[in-house]
Amino acid sequence: MPDEVVFHIPDTLRNWPWPRSINPFYEECKKESEEWCEAFEAFSPKAQKAFNLCNFNLLASLGYPLLNKDGCRIACDLMNLFFVIDEHSDVADNDTVRCQMDCVMDALRNPHKPRPDGEGIGGEVTRSFWMNAIRTIMPNVQKRFIDAFQLYTDSVVQQAVDRNAHHIRDIKSYFEVRRDTIGAKPSFAIIEVNLNLPNKVMDHPVIKELTNLCIDMICIGNDLYSYNVEQSRGDEGHNLVTIVMQQLGLDIHDALRWISHLHDEIAAKFLEAWNHIPVYSGPLDFEVRRYTEGLGNWVRANDQWSFESERYFGKQGLVIQKNREVVLLPKQPGIGL
Repeated sequence: MPDEVVFHIPDTLRNWPWPRSINPFYEECKKESEEWCEAFEAFSPKAQKAFNLCNFNLLASLGYPLLNKDGCRIACDLMNLFFVIDEHSDVADNDTVRCQMDCVMDALRNPHKPRPDGEGIGGEVTRSFWMNAIRTIMPNVQKRFIDAFQLYTDSVVQQAVDRNAHHIRDIKSYFEVRRDTIGAKPSFAIIEVNLNLPNKVMDHPVIKELTNLCIDMICIGNDLYSYNVEQSRGDEGHNLVTIVMQQLGLDIHDALRWISHLHDEIAAKFLEAWNHIPVYSGPLDFEVRRYTEGLGNWVRANDQWSFESERYFGKQGLVIQKNREVVLLPKQPGIGL
């Protein structure tokens, strides 16, 4: 029997200035959103149990600690929606995924239209989510959300094309797709639930730079933590660890060190850009600061959820968060959630 391979996950946020913070409405919204999601019967009972252990409501509540009750519920529903889409698209062929994503976007653009009989579950889950969300979200934010969700759904289709063709991208082209498949852009729009930021703010070069750097850090963190589970089920093609090993000819240990250095560089750029956030007069300046604080917090939230939920490390997450050591799982193609 071969020796176990133990690898060390870098502590990319060892100097990150944002501490863990959680929304005070977490427990209440978790209960409501779980019941809402389960009512669609998107999974078998066994798969639903595994889905719940991932606790996407925790991710939402860590990601948006300052939202009010209505905002927290929207956030929880969105995180559940993302992963309903993810789990159903991950096992489908290219045409089916395109159809799934078209249904999702049609539901966003036409939430008052009943979904047709026989359609995949994603359309109705999306419609229900959005009908609740638009009661609270400002019209300009709604538009930004829908535009960002279109980029996300298009990237999910591209991911399916790559997966079904067994195509492994290079580092540059991988990030171009991953920045959208991670779902961060529509997620950031939810930071604005209780804000009213004009387009001139969102189009400012520093705000755009902070947003893009934040997305890259979230992508890296997610790929570091999901790699072991993904490689065990033969689904690691859309993961930076795989990309770096293949393109640069590195083993897993050197690839993780390379990725750690990359993250350090991105984090340094983010903190430098932070010093140049535009200043506005009156309440707008407060809203800009709240949005950019939300970006910094999201990096911590994604990291923290990865260890506190059972999605990637089972019940050992908090232990692994401290010692950073992980045993490479054996290959088990076909495992589920």
